[in-house]
Amino acid sequence: MARIKAEFIRLKFIMVAVFFLCAKTYILYKMGFRIQSENVLQEILLIINPLSSTVFLIGISLLFSGKIRNIMVIVTSLLATCTLYFNLLYFRFFSDFLTWPVLFQTSNAQDLQGSITELTKFSDFLLLLDIVILTFLVLKNKIPVHLKGKREPVILLAVTGLLFFINISIAQLERPQLLTRAFDREMLVKNIGIMNYHVYDAFIQSQSKAQRVFAESSDIDGVLRYRNENYKEPDPDMLGIAEGKNVIVLSLESLQSFVINETLNGEEITPFLNSLIEESYYFDNFYHQTAQGKTSDSEFLVANSLFGRDSGSVFFTHAGNEFNSLPEMLNESGYYTSVMHANNKSFWNRDMMYLSFGYNTFFDINSYDVNEENSIGWGLKDEDFFEQSIDLLKSQSQPYYTKFITLTNHFPFELGEEDKLIDEFDSNSGTLNRYFPTVRYMDHALEVFFDRLKEEGMYDDSIFILYGDHYGISEYHHRAMSKFLGKEELTPFDHVQLQKVPMIVHIPGHRNEINHTVSGQIDIKPTIMHLLGMDTKEDIQFGSDLFSLERQSFVVLRDRSFVTDDLVYTKGSCYLKKDGTEIELEKCDPYFEKVNLDLDFSDKVLYGDLLRFY
Repeated sequence: MARIKAEFIRLKFIMVAVFFLCAKTYILYKMGFRIQSENVLQEILLIINPLSSTVFLIGISLLFSGKIRNIMVIVTSLLATCTLYFNLLYFRFFSDFLTWPVLFQTSNAQDLQGSITELTKFSDFLLLLDIVILTFLVLKNKIPVHLKGKREPVILLAVTGLLFFINISIAQLERPQLLTRAFDREMLVKNIGIMNYHVYDAFIQSQSKAQRVFAESSDIDGVLRYRNENYKEPDPDMLGIAEGKNVIVLSLESLQSFVINETLNGEEITPFLNSLIEESYYFDNFYHQTAQGKTSDSEFLVANSLFGRDSGSVFFTHAGNEFNSLPEMLNESGYYTSVMHANNKSFWNRDMMYLSFGYNTFFDINSYDVNEENSIGWGLKDEDFFEQSIDLLKSQSQPYYTKFITLTNHFPFELGEEDKLIDEFDSNSGTLNRYFPTVRYMDHALEVFFDRLKEEGMYDDSIFILYGDHYGISEYHHRAMSKFLGKEELTPFDHVQLQKVPMIVHIPGHRNEINHTVSGQIDIKPTIMHLLGMDTKEDIQFGSDLFSLERQSFVVLRDRSFVTDDLVYTKGSCYLKKDGTEIELEKCDPYFEKVNLDLDFSDKVLYGDLLRFY
């Protein structure tokens, strides 16, 4: 008994540090990451899942002796706190947890400073409270100095292993086949803990890296069979209808469909886009399919009709792959291809990926005159961006395919008073409140751009593809969104519906048509190709022409949620699309096979770099 008491005294400081870190993690689960428990077992898991990783991290100090041991307790606690905080900042905007590919996207860091400032709160300093207390105890010599025990490292590993075994056993009872569901990061954090999740994520990422090494040319055979089975013939009335015309693609930053044809305080939020829809083909059941790569994911989907990664950005991890991209195919058909985006060329690793896609030119920030008067937030204001792009368009040989990427409607949605054409919303979310003026400004900038094209005689010889690249208002702001939408609260079904983004095909002189087919960004490439009269039968694509009379009204999202004409599936539940009523899961069963085949075959192409064999 005396020996146990002596050991307790020796480890008391470490045990206090473990308690602080576990308590801090649990509080962040509930208040920062807003993780909800559906039953008592889930709540128990939230309480115990930080234990194994915390004991291991803090226990590293047992490898040291004397004063160094106590200092290492503080250092490891601080490192763990930093990990928690970086996840918290990321979650506040993306409603997701960090992955290793995201952490290595360091070239984006310099452009994120304004966003990080917006995401930081004064109360965040409370996360350092335990570090301050532990440091105070050490500096005041309240903690005795101990020599390193010979058996302590072995005991540490044994205790860590036992705690993790208990954790994973309970988690498997709550969620069978848990570790096969790496696409649901919240579920992993909820069950095995945030630190263990990062270890697991590292394992998954290393697996994906290995797939290219072991890929063989025969691996593409199954992909080709699946493509042939799912090919959809184009609508003969639309095939080649824009042959020889210039193609202007407008990637509209953070634009979601809930603002289209809506008003705020009696004023239209997007008056120009509303009027453009009246003389365009508009797809009102169109969803973004991006994950952590956001804008870069949408670019990848549009260029390749392949899915991006479920974590990180494919622009960083697979820029060296072989692609059969839309720009490359248009080059072969006599088009000049370019991107216009007034940002650093290295952001999202665009300079490298655009080479792989085969673009002729990337007009980056160095092609524009950017100064304090014409920039705000992330850079050059949209109206100035479009105005300065006119001469760049003129410099290109025709026909050309040019993609524009806007900037102003980017989180944290900053805008000068002189450019606010509509009032802010009134809610508890400053992010949502500011979103409406920046959307309205982007809409105005688009109107100016179209007017300038008409003045310059460049409008009639072009077709226009406009789409929202990803959501702007994350799940973190659901309470405020429910106020705007006039609902008491938003369900997982509502969240999926908020992933709708505008999709407009504008061909000057053509009729207006509202198309209700359920679709997504993966369908844009085959649609453009067919409008230009190009054959897609031999191309490996996972989307289908939006105008095809044979297409299945269906979209799969990157987190394996899916939407049909009648159903919505997300987070393990099945809903009726017409009213959001939750129904028995079996109603969604017929679609799971296609969801898995679409995503798994696309991943196989990406991770194995299979197009090098094609």
